[in-house]
Amino acid sequence: MTTLHIADEVATALAENRPVVALESTILSHGLPAPRNLAVAARLEKVVREAGAVPATIAVLDGVPHIGLSSAQLDHVCTAGDLAKLSLRDLGPAYALGRSGATTVASTTALAHQAGIRVFATGGLGGVHRGARETWDVSADLDVVATTPVLIVCSGVKSILDMGATLEVLETRSVPVVGYRTSRFPAFYRRESEFEVPWRVENAAEAAAVFAEGGRGMLLANPIPAAFEMDSALHDRLLAEGLQKLVDENVRGKDVSPVLLEHFHTASAGVSLDANEELVVNNASVAAAVAVELFQ
Repeated sequence: MTTLHIADEVATALAENRPVVALESTILSHGLPAPRNLAVAARLEKVVREAGAVPATIAVLDGVPHIGLSSAQLDHVCTAGDLAKLSLRDLGPAYALGRSGATTVASTTALAHQAGIRVFATGGLGGVHRGARETWDVSADLDVVATTPVLIVCSGVKSILDMGATLEVLETRSVPVVGYRTSRFPAFYRRESEFEVPWRVENAAEAAAVFAEGGRGMLLANPIPAAFEMDSALHDRLLAEGLQKLVDENVRGKDVSPVLLEHFHTASAGVSLDANEELVVNNASVAAAVAVELFQ
């Protein structure tokens, strides 16, 4: 069984029962272009520290799962260009074959829990893909959040997914979905979707209390800051174009999100990159505040 490599700062914080926030690496390696990804990586860790918690960016390097990365390791994740995208099912092969890869929501959540970290900040959760009635294309993220007692702060799910079906699966798996100062489920680039959230909290203390009482995985849905919300007309045009691109190029499975994100980034003249950065930084800030409250 492969042993986790936990960075000294993270290990000390865990041993002293201080708040730690897990951060994924796929957004850095596959979600944002270089060199912007490295600047975002530094910014994410900075906002977590400013809120009183310790950041733990997670990745697999040469077959070893790392909980917390050094500056050199972060630089490698952001610039290597050939890192595998590792979901939970991919961890065993990566360990055994000595491969390096960036962790998705599913694998980051599992590794965070294995390390003893209770709070994780990401951009958007994976979900049920459009057309899943035929393809059965459902993200592993949903099963992992349902079976792993980690609080995940995210800006809902991307509108490229079947949002209604995703929420139905979360309900079936008894995952608490809680809006952070919102009564509507966020749609990543957009602050609101047509779907309501069953519960709402107004601050980090309330979110921490809900998670502590629940004793299971929880989704804290935090909308993108209003100043960086994408214009609805631009969003709808990019979405329509992106969905057609998937059909034209026969893109499926785990390649769907990177291809669509790339289309949004290139066709929006940078608007989606700004949105992506600001929402994940905001989620990291909220996650750190919740983690601090959990340890009060």
